[in-house]
Amino acid sequence: MDHTEHRKSPADLKRLIVATVISNGFVAYDFTVYGFSAAMIGRLFFPAHDAASSLLLSLATFGAGFVMRPLGAMLIGRYADRRGRDAGMRLSIALMAAGTWLIACLPTPAMIGASATVMIVLARLMQGLAAGGEIGPASALLMESVPYERRCFMVSWRGASQGAAACVAALVGACTSALLSHDQLVQWGWRVPFVIGGLIAPLGWWLRRVPGDASPSKPRPARTPLRMVLREHARPLACGMLMMAAPSSSIYIAVLYMPNYLTHTLHRPPAISFLIASLSGLVILVVTPLVALAADRLMSRKTLQYASLVGALVTAFPAFHALTRGAPDTLALVIVLLYVAIALNNAGAGSVLMLEAFPKHRRAASLSVVYTFGAVVFGGFSPLAVAWLIDATGNAMTPAWYLVAANGLALLALSRFPERPLNARRACA
Repeated sequence: MDHTEHRKSPADLKRLIVATVISNGFVAYDFTVYGFSAAMIGRLFFPAHDAASSLLLSLATFGAGFVMRPLGAMLIGRYADRRGRDAGMRLSIALMAAGTWLIACLPTPAMIGASATVMIVLARLMQGLAAGGEIGPASALLMESVPYERRCFMVSWRGASQGAAACVAALVGACTSALLSHDQLVQWGWRVPFVIGGLIAPLGWWLRRVPGDASPSKPRPARTPLRMVLREHARPLACGMLMMAAPSSSIYIAVLYMPNYLTHTLHRPPAISFLIASLSGLVILVVTPLVALAADRLMSRKTLQYASLVGALVTAFPAFHALTRGAPDTLALVIVLLYVAIALNNAGAGSVLMLEAFPKHRRAASLSVVYTFGAVVFGGFSPLAVAWLIDATGNAMTPAWYLVAANGLALLALSRFPERPLNARRACA
């Protein structure tokens, strides 16, 4: 191993963390802010005979963005493995910005007809392509910038940035809802969160050019056929995708879908709903690096992941039981934040465990594929599935059952994931 790639100054590492948090957070913000605006977008772009049908159609479009994420993972991830982590991340930022500005500027069907509905779906597909290629390059870049004993902490900032994105998106949603009248929201206010996201893009692009790129050294490895990657790394890829069931379901149900669930299903005030979502993102931002610091001190990358999954499995049902039985708003806030802190704290150790299972020249693409396929199957359509089941059955406990199943599946997959011996992990380049 060439240890020189790890010898970055403290200033370089700080810039790298800031750049990754802002650029990855920008991609996460633009992709997820749609979820907070789903109800308004549903009424404007998917007019139907009732509000529930419009919301379901809007959530289906939210999920449609995930259809493109596996393609983005393969294309942008492999591009980053060959051309450099920063190059892949800048491409992702550019695609995300284009999709976000399209939504921000798109006329409604009342102005231009059904083509508006088609175009908003296309914009979501573009955002999905960008989001699919961001995770692998960002995580690989962070991990390859530090020695073994700091990997979990460094990579955790990628997961923390998603918490920051959720926090900012919810705050923007809360502010626009509080400061604007209903008519203003319908006419132009719903576009504000997307305009803000589009304006962040140049900053994210510039920051991604600042730190040094811990990219594969030249000469570049020969192009590897996808079928060979799937054949040689079948077990970590399959187990990794199943492991994504827990974090994907938890963040898309307990954070991003939560405002819609609390307001439309449990009839809570919009203010408390957005406050819960915003503070949930803040909890992820703070707790994730702290848990990663502890993970770096343990012999196995799996130890704290086992604890997190078991904790989430045990608390999901009681948490939603209290919410559906009319817990006061303050108690509801504590319940959701406690579940989020337990279920969404292991982005550092989880990502590093997966990255260390693959050779360096396949890391970015492999993690992107694992993350995005897992997110598509278990996360992206979970708000739609849960909303549909609630509408069909009238059972407000549906999210709890979904989360219990997802955490149980991830726990089983984690036990089967092939963790490399400690010496091999320390020596991997």
